[in-house]
Amino acid sequence: MQIEPLGDSALILRLPGVSLPGEMATEAVLAATARLRAAAIPGIVELAPASTTVGVYYDATQRPFAAIQRAILEVLAANVPRSVKPTSARVVEIPVCYEDEFAPDLADVGRHASLSPDEVVQRHAAAAYRVGCVGFMPGFPYLTGLPPELAAPRRAVPRREVAAGSVAIGGSQTGIYPSASPGGWNVIGRTPLRLLDVTRQPPALLWAGDAVRFRAITRAEFQSLAR
Repeated sequence: MQIEPLGDSALILRLPGVSLPGEMATEAVLAATARLRAAAIPGIVELAPASTTVGVYYDATQRPFAAIQRAILEVLAANVPRSVKPTSARVVEIPVCYEDEFAPDLADVGRHASLSPDEVVQRHAAAAYRVGCVGFMPGFPYLTGLPPELAAPRRAVPRREVAAGSVAIGGSQTGIYPSASPGGWNVIGRTPLRLLDVTRQPPALLWAGDAVRFRAITRAEFQSLAR
């Protein structure tokens, strides 16, 4: 386990045996985050799980780096009682329209996987996903659980603007653009849901650890839900 300073009031925690993003990395990171959150270490103000690491933000005026480091090591080194069971993930259903106007890269993903567009949609919507982390922009979920055959390289030339709600594939992960932005992932559909709403509490719809299921919808359903 490695703990390194990240500026004067934060640190980054690197877990042993976790080096590449994936389902095992997600579980290890979320488990460590849950244990640290439950420990409520004095001085820690925020925990930010990423794909393979945990960011820890603390009040340096209350406790210095060495004290925070020591407390983290003590928490994560302690044996977890067998009676303690992990909490069940919140399950969030995301309706997605995979029609052509919302899926400019669906055919390309299909060609890369040697599948028809309909087969890509069926496999993408049938899989069970987990939010590994939220990043890139506020509210953008990186989802593990993408069927391996649907993995596709990012576009050689990123788009200047990807529409809010776009569901896309980048490498071995799938994600959803919460806001219109430049992007290089393969867009295969769009959800009418708002993944980020500053008037909502909390603003982000999805959080690290959430379970996600996609549900294919028609264009008419999309328009109805978007109102």
